[in-house]
Amino acid sequence: MTKTLTRIAATALVATLIPLPAFAQQMDHSSHANHQMHAMDASADDVAGAEETLKAYRTALEARDAQAMRALFAEDSAIFENGKAEGSFANYMEHHLGPELDAIVSFTFTDPTLTVTRMGHMAHAYETYGYRIELTDGRVIERDGVATSVLAHDADGWRIVQYHSSSRAPRN
Repeated sequence: MTKTLTRIAATALVATLIPLPAFAQQMDHSSHANHQMHAMDASADDVAGAEETLKAYRTALEARDAQAMRALFAEDSAIFENGKAEGSFANYMEHHLGPELDAIVSFTFTDPTLTVTRMGHMAHAYETYGYRIELTDGRVIERDGVATSVLAHDADGWRIVQYHSSSRAPRN
């Protein structure tokens, strides 16, 4: 037993004395990281296009303009609303939002806030807002809402890839 422990200890000591190729290399790769971070920093401040896409979605909702809304979403988008996965924007428009648009007389957002962070060709955003909807049957719906979004940028500009919103009755 003592011989075995002595061999293990000796092997461990020898292993620590042998320089391994991974440790022989320079471990500071900051020159590469700094180059990447510098390029990323330049684009991180450029969020105007992504912001405009999300503002355009709000504007299209207020105008009840289905065609304008469709143009803002990627074909393979994913929509989540109030705890339900709605599928792509096309599916959401066909089965949920589209039929609702016909019953809306007025849709107004109030006090919107928007924060967008760009990460290369992607951006993520969160919004807070109030909204008021007047329906053809005379009902009025008022809610406080929040949304998170993921957007992608390509040759066609910024498109919403994922959109998740929820709302509740205003609390005083």
